[in-house]
Amino acid sequence: MSRFSWLMVAGLLLPACGEPAERDVGAAGDTAIGTEPGAIVVDEEPQDSVIAEQRLAWVRQERLDTLPIGELTARIGRTFVGAPYVPGTLEAEGEERLIVNLRTFDCVTFVENSLALARAAKLGGGYDTFKRELLRIRYRDGKLNGYPSRLHYFSEWIANNQAKGIVRNITRELGGIEDRERIDFMTSNADKYRQLADRSVLQQIRETEERVSKLPRYYIPEDRIASVANRIRNGDIIAATSVLEGLDIVHTGLALWVDNELHLMHAPLVGKDVEISKVPLAERITAIETQDGIMVARPEEPKR
Repeated sequence: MSRFSWLMVAGLLLPACGEPAERDVGAAGDTAIGTEPGAIVVDEEPQDSVIAEQRLAWVRQERLDTLPIGELTARIGRTFVGAPYVPGTLEAEGEERLIVNLRTFDCVTFVENSLALARAAKLGGGYDTFKRELLRIRYRDGKLNGYPSRLHYFSEWIANNQAKGIVRNITRELGGIEDRERIDFMTSNADKYRQLADRSVLQQIRETEERVSKLPRYYIPEDRIASVANRIRNGDIIAATSVLEGLDIVHTGLALWVDNELHLMHAPLVGKDVEISKVPLAERITAIETQDGIMVARPEEPKR
């Protein structure tokens, strides 16, 4: 572990989103959007609405909203290639609120924003629709109710978004095997999380870990990824499983086929910006010692 730096990434204390180098080769303003049970405070910059509307206008102009949702998610994700990687983009001071940032990304916010924009485009909406979809994706049952309501563990992110009809976990049908490891990484490292200094929040996260530990989890071991790659589609959400004790997922990205090989489009640390992996997905997972397999979630078409 000594060659990794400890960073806050998408709400989890992770070793730089698990990403070593490739082996080859203004103040935020507050607005509110309506949601149940009440208004949600949003941190955003003026550029965020401009970027979102530009992407949505491009989708409409090119008629990309007629593509399957996964393909559209991948197309939108590609427009962010080259955008800077910044860790801990959701860890703003103060109370939990919806953070909108289409300027810089970590590994999870890259996935969330690409998917939320694709869903907004499919729904025929604009920036407000994007924000509502982002909130639905990021928070348990689509309700923002403090720091514990954020889907910190990505296996729960997948399960909860499947329950909401946003994705479908296809890991088991791809031949995934069960993972019964207990999940407790956050509370085992509570001193690294500012929010967990609050005993009430700590207890709620502990309860979340108990629940997530009981969820059935399946993963595709690294030595089997190549054999199932042809069943993975552009825009499928790839979650790299962790060998770190108590942690389910250490990195995320989007599947992308390049020259008949399956690659990962993602926001790594060392690359410093959003990129398409230089080596195929199976090869890069095998090469990274903190990762031992993948979970795969397929975006579902939104219902109007």
